[in-house]
Amino acid sequence: MTQLLVMLARVFVSLVLAAFLGMAPSGASTEDGASGATPLMLANSYHSNVDLSAYWVSEKYDGIRAYWDGEQFFTRGGERIHAPAWFTAGWPQLALDGELWAGRGRFAEAVSTARRQKPEDAAWRNMHFMVFDLPLHGGVFDERLPALQTVIAQLDVPWVQAVRQVRVRDEQSLQALLQKTVKAGGEGLMLHRGASLYRAARNDDLLKLKLHEDAEARVIAHLPGKGKHQGRLGALLVEMPDGQRFRLGTGFSDAQRTSPPAIGSWVTYRYRDKNRSGIPRFASFMRVREDIIVPSR
Repeated sequence: MTQLLVMLARVFVSLVLAAFLGMAPSGASTEDGASGATPLMLANSYHSNVDLSAYWVSEKYDGIRAYWDGEQFFTRGGERIHAPAWFTAGWPQLALDGELWAGRGRFAEAVSTARRQKPEDAAWRNMHFMVFDLPLHGGVFDERLPALQTVIAQLDVPWVQAVRQVRVRDEQSLQALLQKTVKAGGEGLMLHRGASLYRAARNDDLLKLKLHEDAEARVIAHLPGKGKHQGRLGALLVEMPDGQRFRLGTGFSDAQRTSPPAIGSWVTYRYRDKNRSGIPRFASFMRVREDIIVPSR
């Protein structure tokens, strides 16, 4: 009986806070269609003819996309993230969308920390949850942003931060901010349309801007090497989300050619542009994406 009363009390507090902040009581709608995937808002790549006055701009953090459902963490692929109890102690029973981040240039450390079934306390001391949205809020981003800032300010713990959002005047200012961010070790920028509702879909309400394009693909086969790579990996045969396949043969270290990414795993690759059929040109391997099941933001 006591446990039941505690549970009901927690639900009541959550609903009261949700009503105060304008949260919608139902879950975020999804158009992603990926089985088991967390319903998240996904980004398109930045392109010309964007009305910059309609967007907020923030740093693109190179970490693990993480969804707090009010009780526990999930990756964008729907896998549970096991954080230490102290890390999430006192957090609101509200959905938070953000990035588990270990710092600039420390993506591998963030992945290693988040993937452990038994959380390592010392590793989590280096992690931050950079929160950029409230998925179940019923308003547009211009309204969700101050509500998010209120939630994070009330939580008041140093490892949870609301992502700083700014406005830019024009394309020149945007590109200058990109260069400054990358020079400081950042990955790039995100642009979020102020008038957009939270929809679990990929569209221009959310845009990513980087110096180089990148994307994810699934490993289909290991193709044998020749010459100096005889007996090791020559290239990966990978498949893009649209079903097209291509060879990914550059960007690997000697260790990766000896022990290549597993068949069925997802990898991130960098490319310059695409040919007429949509195949990436000058594609180069970047890393294994161990934090996702399906490609996303």
